Amino acid sequence: MKKVLTAVLMFSLIGSLIGCSGGGAAETPASNETGTETPPAAASDSKDPVKLRIAWWGGQSRHDYTLKVIEMYEAQNPHVTIEPEYAPFDDYWKKLAPQAVAGGLPDIIQMDISYLNQYAGRNQLADLKPFTESGELDVADVSENALSGGEVNGKLVALNLGVNALQTTFDVETMKKNGIDIPSKEWTWDDMDKMGAQAKEKGLQIGGFAYRHDVFFPYYLRTIGQKMYSADGKTIGYGDDQAFIDYFTRYQKWYDNGYILSLDKEAQKKGVAEEDEIVLGNSISGTGWSNQFLAVANLVTDRPLELNPMPGPGTKDGLFLKPSMYFSVTETSKHKEEAAKFISFFINDIEANKLIKGERGVPVSAKVKEALKPLLSENEAKIFDYVTWAEANSTQGDPPNPIGAVEIEKLLRDLSERILFKKISIEDAAAEFRKEANAILARSQQ
Repeated sequence: MKKVLTAVLMFSLIGSLIGCSGGGAAETPASNETGTETPPAAASDSKDPVKLRIAWWGGQSRHDYTLKVIEMYEAQNPHVTIEPEYAPFDDYWKKLAPQAVAGGLPDIIQMDISYLNQYAGRNQLADLKPFTESGELDVADVSENALSGGEVNGKLVALNLGVNALQTTFDVETMKKNGIDIPSKEWTWDDMDKMGAQAKEKGLQIGGFAYRHDVFFPYYLRTIGQKMYSADGKTIGYGDDQAFIDYFTRYQKWYDNGYILSLDKEAQKKGVAEEDEIVLGNSISGTGWSNQFLAVANLVTDRPLELNPMPGPGTKDGLFLKPSMYFSVTETSKHKEEAAKFISFFINDIEANKLIKGERGVPVSAKVKEALKPLLSENEAKIFDYVTWAEANSTQGDPPNPIGAVEIEKLLRDLSERILFKKISIEDAAAEFRKEANAILARSQQ
């Protein structure tokens, strides 16, 4: 790795996270026998030295394999030096924000759907279509659906790295040992209530980390035929506050009954997989995106974990295939073409993807997906199988969140804590959320 030390040290104090999309990849064989290799990324005609900065969030295993992929690319493109910058999810965005204001964003940034409209709306992300049209960013084996998830206002501002689906992780062996019923794929919120009560009786809990309401409240709304945001992104999408009240009434019940982790204990966590309550043996279940399963499952070596859909009724309406994360090239980059070539390498090169192995979501390249199948570990195969099931048992996802959504997610998180601490009634919180969220969206339109 060339010249990475400074950038790595800058982030090393911050730690690591599986958070919105964390996880890890298992060791992979270095054999060259499966699939065909994509050609090495072409160097610029001048061969002038090029230095790229790339930033991503994630846990330690993601950092490790991404650095190896960078080394592979540099070996094939000796005129290119890539400096990595990485951090846990929340710290990543805190660092990116002032860089964006100062015009100092890295050339390539990992992008989340929650922030896509915000950065694209401020013209901070370059249009990648010229590079897909020229072939420098090869998307020949990427479906149109996968590509469209990175489009904003007719521009391809982000390249989807993989797809995920929401899931519930079960510690099946611990559940059986404690006489706790194992739900079917058709389970309901009432089943989850029952599971929480059974776990509590055995000194256990449900939930590996605190529930992310910015993820699970929109899921719940979809199960009842509602949306978080209106189609034009100008207002909250659900018409009746009863949806908010029903959702948080159940959540408060779980909290008050001790089914889930307390806020004071949650505040002590850094969000890394090693701190997941399933890994620690304190919880029988957890919820998150399908790619997050891997880091937890790989740490629990003495018993198998399984993936199950989220509870319903209305699971099929609630589930959707989410772009796990993207790579974007920033508008301020002086080397957009070289940055696009690296992204092309990342999504298409089979040897590189033997290291990645779908940790950032099930690959968007059909050839890569096919080449990886014989190489998958048991846990990786479970993820691929679950996403395949979800493809047939889900509905179309919502558009990227509107500008202002990040501020609304913080509002929702703050209100949820006030609810659990009995600082506000659920009914008053529902009204305040609607009023403040609509005000945020209105300001964002200006």
